[in-house]
Amino acid sequence: MKAVVFCALALFSMQLGAAQLYRWVDEQGRIEWRDTPPPPNARKVEQRNMSGNTIETSTLPYSLQQAIKNFPVTLWTFDCGDPCTKARAHLARRGIPYSQHDAQKERDALKKLSGSLEAPLLVVGSKQVRGYLEGEWDAALDAAGYPRSPPPGIKISAGKSAPEAARKPPAEAPKAPEPVAPR
Repeated sequence: MKAVVFCALALFSMQLGAAQLYRWVDEQGRIEWRDTPPPPNARKVEQRNMSGNTIETSTLPYSLQQAIKNFPVTLWTFDCGDPCTKARAHLARRGIPYSQHDAQKERDALKKLSGSLEAPLLVVGSKQVRGYLEGEWDAALDAAGYPRSPPPGIKISAGKSAPEAARKPPAEAPKAPEPVAPR
């Protein structure tokens, strides 16, 4: 019974944000847990600060971070009409962060990369998919570990690449300072 009361109080106090919880032993030797201060005759009083439980949602899901790191997506297009429009919309619908290159302005780079000037060209890691065929694009993106639908908070409109922060994995934690030798 006491455990149930404790759990209920702990859950309630977490909902309050940074609430305080008190533990003490009463006159009959029973342990009390409450969110109000103990009476003056309480023994072995402990005060605990309870903070809310927070889930970080500002970063991309780990699986998407890994897909971006291991298999970055690049889309080569130009004003090729319906196929290029569908290609951009496909990536936006799935919420895939990608970088986009203009095949006409960067002809030499495209020719060197793929051996032709065909667009749209989807590059997922080292795999290339020429032209727009939905099934082939889905297979390449699925194999790389990209989600079928965008994760919460990621919105990519057709023809736009993801924000720079979404393409990079989160920064590593800062390193501890070097110890200073005594003089």
